[in-house]
Amino acid sequence: MSTFAGNTPAKARTSAIAVICIAQFVVVLDATIVVTALPAIRQALGFSDTGLQWVFTAYALVFGGLLICGGRVADVAGRRRTFLIGLVLFTAASAGCAVAWSPAALVAARIIQGAGAALLSPAALALLTTLSEPGEARRRAVGWWTAVAAGGGASGWVLGGLISEYAGWRWVFAVNVPIGLIALVMTPWLLPADQKQTQTPRLDLGGALTATAGLALLVYGLTSAGDRGLGRLSSWLPLLLAAVAFVIFVRHEGRTADPLLPLGLLRSRAVAGANLTALAITASTTPAMYLAVLYVQDVLMVPAGRASLLFPAVNLAVIAGSLLGPRLLDRLGGQRTLLVGFTGIAIGITLLIALRAEGLPVIQLLAAFTLIGAGLGTASVASTQTGTDAADPAYRGVASGLLNSAAQVGTAVGVALLVPIAAAAAGPAVMAGYRIGFLGACAIALGGALSSFLVPTVITSSSSGVVATQAKQS
Repeated sequence: MSTFAGNTPAKARTSAIAVICIAQFVVVLDATIVVTALPAIRQALGFSDTGLQWVFTAYALVFGGLLICGGRVADVAGRRRTFLIGLVLFTAASAGCAVAWSPAALVAARIIQGAGAALLSPAALALLTTLSEPGEARRRAVGWWTAVAAGGGASGWVLGGLISEYAGWRWVFAVNVPIGLIALVMTPWLLPADQKQTQTPRLDLGGALTATAGLALLVYGLTSAGDRGLGRLSSWLPLLLAAVAFVIFVRHEGRTADPLLPLGLLRSRAVAGANLTALAITASTTPAMYLAVLYVQDVLMVPAGRASLLFPAVNLAVIAGSLLGPRLLDRLGGQRTLLVGFTGIAIGITLLIALRAEGLPVIQLLAAFTLIGAGLGTASVASTQTGTDAADPAYRGVASGLLNSAAQVGTAVGVALLVPIAAAAAGPAVMAGYRIGFLGACAIALGGALSSFLVPTVITSSSSGVVATQAKQS
């Protein structure tokens, strides 16, 4: 139990957790909010069709590539300090995106924004576990964290269309600035000061470089493969280089005294299961929602502003599922809670497979979005709780970064593979492409359900201690 959690009044802890959750909401929101604003951005700045995807991909690429490194920086340099640095970078880059005057300027600002998010997000989750006491209080805090994080991703589909149509695409980024400034003012007052360490661990620069390079090459390779197809060497080369980088990373981590990612974490069945399920959650839900946005706007020809009114069902269901998740964890355990979540996701996507090209199937869409959102919230709570509880407190930052990285890679994998496949399969029968894309998302959700069996029903203090011992011995 942290000293701060034990000695600080509940009201102060609640306010601090609220600041952390709001920061995470905005970080996740920016991964999806740009999607419905892309047509307006292309028209305003003169993006090419191939260049436009980098407004979305640049953020995911840098965010996913730097997350593990950002988590370890939080452990070494201090979690509040890292949170503040990430918040400053993210807020400044958001302002840069809002005033971008060219495609290059916008993509460059998105890269900096992703770097800020990669420092901010794992530091925030590590602070959350510091602020909350083990047991029910921590499960409740993780439930709120997951609700705002998953709700942030779901809110992007709603807010992107409304803001871009009624206020202009620049406000998609500008809304982050006042939120970031308020959080910057409140952070020194509410978040616990970093504790002085008797022995400051060394930051593993070699591990940071190889892990970042491997993750960035993986996300870039998957995006290129989806865009160009798998038949070209340029699609496979980044993936091969990513594999080489990961091999070098694992060998390096086994030899260094202060590893970026202790190999004991990777050998833990609970941690491996949590990260696989985190990847499957985003790899199934993000492309399904992406295709649903395109279906409503391009097939049913509903304007972006009106179309966005369908998507609050996802937000409300995500929040409900995230708040229900801790109770299910208490009664069912991690494994069964994950199975419940993935079942909801799979049934919801199945309803999308049955969509038709005529009419406006409001009830069917709302039912699908509700099931997907509830399943997403429930499974995310179980995945996050399992992945953080199974890690030694000294490595909570890097464990948080690993979980967030898995989720970002899942987003990139799902969108990069399923959206181009759906487009290629469309042909004259446009719904055929959508159905194949939704089928792929459903298959990934079922794969996530299978990976749930790697997660033990209950993460006990003894199992967590095993992971801790393995981590220290690596």
